[in-house]
Amino acid sequence: MSQRRRRSLALLTSGVLALPLLTGCGAGDDEGGPAAAGQDIATTTRDKVADGGVLRWAVDSLPDTLNAFQADADATTSRIAGAVLPQLFVLDAKGRPVANPDYLEKAEVIEREPKQVVLYKLNQQAVWSDGREIGAPDFVAQWRALNGKDSAYWTARNAGYERIEKIEKGKTDLEVRVTFAKPYADWRSLFSPLYPKQVTGTPDAFNEGARGTLKVTAGPFALGAIDKKTGTAALTRNPRWWGKQAKLDTLVLTAVPRAERPAALAAGKVDLAEIDRSGAERIALARRDAAGKDAAGKGGAGVGGAPAHGPGAAVTPAQATLSWANAYGTDEEKAAQEKETRTKHTEAVKRYADEQAALRGFTVRKSLEPAYTQLAMNGASGPLADERVRRAVARALDRQALADLVLKPLGLPAKPVGSHVALAGQQAYADNSDALGGQDAKAAQALLADAGWRRGGKLTEPAGAKAGPESAPQDDGKTPAGPGTGNDGLYIVGEDDGANGEAAEEGSDTRAADDADDAAAPDGEQDGVSPVLAPAPFGAQQKASLLAQAATARTADDAKRSAARDGDAADPAKGSPAPAPAKQAARTSGNMLAKDGKALTLRFVLPAGPGSESLRAVGERISQTLRKLGVNTETTKVADDSFFKDHIASGQYDLALYSWPATAFPATDARPIFAKPEPAADGSLLVEQNYTRVGTDHIDQLFDQAVGELDEAQSRELVRKADARIWAAAGSIPLFQRPELVAVKPSLVNAGAFGLGAPRYQDIGWKKAPKAKEKKK
Repeated sequence: MSQRRRRSLALLTSGVLALPLLTGCGAGDDEGGPAAAGQDIATTTRDKVADGGVLRWAVDSLPDTLNAFQADADATTSRIAGAVLPQLFVLDAKGRPVANPDYLEKAEVIEREPKQVVLYKLNQQAVWSDGREIGAPDFVAQWRALNGKDSAYWTARNAGYERIEKIEKGKTDLEVRVTFAKPYADWRSLFSPLYPKQVTGTPDAFNEGARGTLKVTAGPFALGAIDKKTGTAALTRNPRWWGKQAKLDTLVLTAVPRAERPAALAAGKVDLAEIDRSGAERIALARRDAAGKDAAGKGGAGVGGAPAHGPGAAVTPAQATLSWANAYGTDEEKAAQEKETRTKHTEAVKRYADEQAALRGFTVRKSLEPAYTQLAMNGASGPLADERVRRAVARALDRQALADLVLKPLGLPAKPVGSHVALAGQQAYADNSDALGGQDAKAAQALLADAGWRRGGKLTEPAGAKAGPESAPQDDGKTPAGPGTGNDGLYIVGEDDGANGEAAEEGSDTRAADDADDAAAPDGEQDGVSPVLAPAPFGAQQKASLLAQAATARTADDAKRSAARDGDAADPAKGSPAPAPAKQAARTSGNMLAKDGKALTLRFVLPAGPGSESLRAVGERISQTLRKLGVNTETTKVADDSFFKDHIASGQYDLALYSWPATAFPATDARPIFAKPEPAADGSLLVEQNYTRVGTDHIDQLFDQAVGELDEAQSRELVRKADARIWAAAGSIPLFQRPELVAVKPSLVNAGAFGLGAPRYQDIGWKKAPKAKEKKK
């Protein structure tokens, strides 16, 4: 598991490209074009930043390990490493790796033949916190720990390190020569972060020594106390730092769940926090109300002075009157319950109002994250194993409309991502979506027809059965879902309105639906639920059964009435002959697509947790689009902790929305994401990180060529060609770059929404108060 894979897992809930080449565009700074959105960090020169102070920065959780090369490292591990350890190369505002002058005077390839040799010239002032110079012994120890030859080291990756043949000191102690056994285009990805030899020198030190502490560091900050009880990790200014001193005295990373961050900001627990759209809207409302303006121009107050938004906003005068009547009525038990409810409601309204008053002191800085959201299509089995069906789904999508849906309300640039392997601004970026083709409903229909899917096709599968797993409970859209919650949250687009042909042919779809809705299934009679996805609901089977029974009954009644009209029932002695068994009309898919007796139905898995509202809105829009194409979708909402493990990684889905992080080193990092799955000895598939299970030998070959090509422009061209092939295979469809919303106090500078760039921790601080003369001006 690579470091960037660990970053990707964090994005899979809530989370990680190429095209036809840009003609006339050579290697250089213009390659990749401008970033889709710049940084929003209140950039301020250091002379205007105050010395000292504390910044409390919200993180998702405290890290289980401080070793960034272990499997359980997370985003907080990387944040701490970025502030306290050497980063030889850092990402600039366009997501491109640049040498860090705090550690490097120069780093370059000095030989290509017969073998690649990279020479690092270290900053002569660079020292570890114990006073020892940073040098070749640290490089050697890290290489030996990560090259995969010693299984005693519990490492999560060895990408690049396994290509090194030897490391030695150069002409001076400040020079390090790295000789590669095989050429490596992404050599800049190595040794960032660089750990001291005390951590990487032995398996015991590597495996356990750096999990909870780092005794030796070399960054603008040093590691202070990590307090599990308070959920904080303190980083303190490093007195041995040779570069420009950190402006802050202390940087406190504070664990706060995303849903609790608005309250934490209001309570003064944190000064900076990445938030979701609902949190940003709360801050916008608070600032609007502070200015005395709501949507109606009445100062933000609702009925009785309550906020025009929040827990008290939805109560109507009629509801308020009824509540008062119940609270002071003659039924004492009911009155007591109502009074308790009113008390809790009053407390909630006051708490919300107090939080809103505090949130007025924050602002939201916005950019686009170094990650993109994609529609993943599982090509391992089912209808999507056919490339024509995958391409049809992709050609049906209006990617611009989906980007607008998420990004426009936030005031962010809404341009669809055109590459699987890079983002706009990065040198490897180019829009290769033409390799698949743009939105075209007719082309999508033609692809499906070519694959054998037809509207009005005869259905031979049992009524209520779906082209997916067995039945499951229906989701109400509100209850948390997933294993352990008792609700796998299923909604089937195209199954509840007769569009699939059931009952519609008799012109009684409304009546039949009403009949089915009125007949509830008895408790305890539900069929067995699939242990994997539990899609099609039992209610749908019950409905289909009721429809069939109703159709049979109507046919029998019609036969009896017809016989009576012919006079056969006039003679009681003659008796009524038993009616012939009703011949049930053949079931068809109606306006939906079918093939080989089965409707085209795809399992669509989405996360159900807070912060994923936009993702679910995108999923609903995609389902509506596919329904127009004749494709049913069974939408299953699952708990965040189940989404990746039980569905994406295990392949229990047809469609899914999740994100991949961008990388400055696509030849290395993108290959396992798009590698062709290989069969294992036990018959399973080895998919690496390719959770769509779609890949080709040619794509693998292009990545292999790119990672070994030392001509940087040619390497990027090979990556772009690989991306074009990925588009054509239609296993995953990039949609839009993820929004980055960060709440900060306005006086905090050089921090906020960093976009594609890396933080420069020593420059973050509080802006100096204006002098008296400046105030008068």
